[in-house]
Amino acid sequence: MYGTTRSRASKRPVQQVKGDSARRIRDSLAVEEPLEIRLVFPHLPDPVPVAVTMRTPGDDFELAAGFLFTEGILSSAEDIHTITYCRDPKVDGDQQYNIVNVNLRPGVTLDQKQLQRNFYTSSSCGVCGKASLEAIHVKGVQPVSGTFQIGASVIHQLGDRLRQEQMIFEKTGGLHAAGWFDSAGNLLALREDVGRHNAVDKLLGHAFLSRKIPLSQSILMVSGRSSFEIMQKAAVAGVPMVTAVSAPSSLACDVAREFGITLVGFARGEQFNIYTGGHRILPDA
Repeated sequence: MYGTTRSRASKRPVQQVKGDSARRIRDSLAVEEPLEIRLVFPHLPDPVPVAVTMRTPGDDFELAAGFLFTEGILSSAEDIHTITYCRDPKVDGDQQYNIVNVNLRPGVTLDQKQLQRNFYTSSSCGVCGKASLEAIHVKGVQPVSGTFQIGASVIHQLGDRLRQEQMIFEKTGGLHAAGWFDSAGNLLALREDVGRHNAVDKLLGHAFLSRKIPLSQSILMVSGRSSFEIMQKAAVAGVPMVTAVSAPSSLACDVAREFGITLVGFARGEQFNIYTGGHRILPDA
């Protein structure tokens, strides 16, 4: 169900310079390749292309499911029959694994306007043509509610725990990570990708396919900055708290405030900034 494991790092020759000396070594680089996401309806003869994203191979089925869920195209994992690679016999090698078909169950109907949008997402930006707060509302998404609260000391631990589990980053130094934590700061799942929004989609796709949505008792931690598309994805998944190693954007703060999400930035060691939703963070006794 979750896709073939492929290499996420590639060895390349580089010239390493230190002071007045130089030497040739082989360095590990994060792999970046396109992935096309298609929907397959039982009653239609051909797959419907939905999106192309530049991503690091691995967890491709979760990425496809997470993208379709967080963009409001799919609302239930029960809509999916299977997820498969589309292997074109005319394409050689690993490129056969750059198209994913999400095969829907009979009777599933979707918003045709959503499918008519031409999504293209780069590894650095998941904007997909959305330019304002009003334009990123996903139908049916409600503000996050509930009684989720944590102590400040939990946030102090998240960054180190995320970093310790970034195995591919350890090799390449070039990948973002998204982590799913519980209220005690335990890491439940982590996904890495060359694109921060892809890492989030992989993680939320994992939760979506595992029938764990909404994540109403969870913390989403991202290794870089928090952008408005990450906050929108968190809102769709019902995440009450998003924590980032770096700063949020102004629009990320607007989205967090509108959807009732606690947004924390610069979570490094013993310090962090609270931008919205401070009522969920309690001082430690």
